[in-house]
Amino acid sequence: MRYLLAALALAFAAAAYGQAEEIAHPDAQVEQRLKNLGEQLRCLVCQNQTIAESNAGLALDLRNQIRTQIAAGKSDDEIRAYMVARYGDFVLYRPPFKATTAILWIGPFVLLGVGIAVLVWVVLRRRRGAALPAVIESDEAGAALAALLEEEPPSGKRR
Repeated sequence: MRYLLAALALAFAAAAYGQAEEIAHPDAQVEQRLKNLGEQLRCLVCQNQTIAESNAGLALDLRNQIRTQIAAGKSDDEIRAYMVARYGDFVLYRPPFKATTAILWIGPFVLLGVGIAVLVWVVLRRRRGAALPAVIESDEAGAALAALLEEEPPSGKRR
């Protein structure tokens, strides 16, 4: 009886880890379409990889969804539309330019512009700071201030 139960448990365990027929014996055309679609869709976990490149569990699930839809006879456009409807434009590796995705397209240029503006501001501020002592030394008050700054502190005291 023990051996029978062990054999049944082993049989069920093997079935649980079995692969679907299309994964175990892939069709070349289906796999090529899956690869093409997978390269156009972003992995929502990794975000810097396509679902074709990613090994994340969600990417595997998305590839299986695509495989199922291909088997159901859906076109590539219908599959992309399904993914966008379910996950939003962000799932597209190259999202279209529209109001909801404008930040994705314009954001890097805005950040670059802000970075350049800060750099120019810092450089100009440093140049003005270097020119300031020359202006102070040119008038009487500036000369007196410079003399005080150059004066040695009384002995035993530090600045």
